[in-house]
Amino acid sequence: MPATTAAEETQTGWLVLLCLAAWAVPGAGHLWLGRRSKGLIFLIALPLMFAIGLALHGRLFPFDLSEWLVCLAAVADVGIGLPYFIAKALGYGGGDVRAVTYEYGNAFLIVAGLLNLLVVIDAYDVALGRK
Repeated sequence: MPATTAAEETQTGWLVLLCLAAWAVPGAGHLWLGRRSKGLIFLIALPLMFAIGLALHGRLFPFDLSEWLVCLAAVADVGIGLPYFIAKALGYGGGDVRAVTYEYGNAFLIVAGLLNLLVVIDAYDVALGRK
C-alpha cells in the first residue's frame, strides 16, 4: 500500500469537510465551490420541498431495524441534513395517516433527502474536477 503524502491527506480532509457541509446545508457545497446559481437553487428548492412534505402531514420515519422499508425511509429523511434535525427538535414530522395528503408528504420528505444526497455527490465530483 503506497504511503499518502501530506497534500493528499489535506485534500482528503478538505473533501470530507466539503461533503459534510454539503449534506448539512443543501447547496452549501456548490456555494463553497463557487457555483452560486446551482447552490442557491439547491439552498431554496430542497428545504422548500422538505417543508412542503411536512406541511402535507408527512412522517419523518424512525430508525426501526425490524422493518427494513421504514429504516430505509428514515435514512432517506436524514439525507436532507440540518432541516431534518431542526424539524425533529421542533416536533414536526409526526405524520397524520388520516390526512389525504399523508403519502404525498412522505414522498416529498423522502425525495428531498435523496436529492440532497445526489447534490452532495455532485459537489464531490465538482471538487475533484470531474465536472
